[in-house]
Amino acid sequence: MQYISHYRSPLGDILLAADQNCLTGLWFEGQKYFALHLDKEREEKEIPVFEKTKEWLDIYFSGKEPDFTVPLRFIGTDFQKEVWKILCSIPYGQTMTYGEIAGKLAEKRGKKSMSAQAVGGAVGHNRISILVPCHRVVGSDGSLTGYAGGIEKKVKLLTLEKADMKSFFLPDKGTL
Repeated sequence: MQYISHYRSPLGDILLAADQNCLTGLWFEGQKYFALHLDKEREEKEIPVFEKTKEWLDIYFSGKEPDFTVPLRFIGTDFQKEVWKILCSIPYGQTMTYGEIAGKLAEKRGKKSMSAQAVGGAVGHNRISILVPCHRVVGSDGSLTGYAGGIEKKVKLLTLEKADMKSFFLPDKGTL
């Protein structure tokens, strides 16, 4: 059974999805890929994983780094899951480029290189925004591209985390 709940954040309403034990989705209302693959049969119910997620979000949106984790269950391809695990390793307030993620995957697989564009596709289809911090991924040139929740939310999340924004810029096109 899949469960859903709602959270009101300073950046807009959020939909949460979970199975009995783990968070499986977190989307800003109306974002690109909103509730993609959400089960048709689901129940709106407050369960412990939602309580823990909301506590985490309350701390996060207060401008502090939460000191605990929420149990997550990734639903996607093996490649997407690998990318999302790397996203989880990006420290609070720091960023990584799509190319750096591709390099980590290539090294892990014993390959010379991997496609940063493929990484971008996996990052863009992350179903657990904020907790799986796809907002911390930037272009190699410092461009703030590719956030399904909207580029203005990406900027606000990075600013909330006190990321060093001096070298980043908004590209003229190609942003979500």
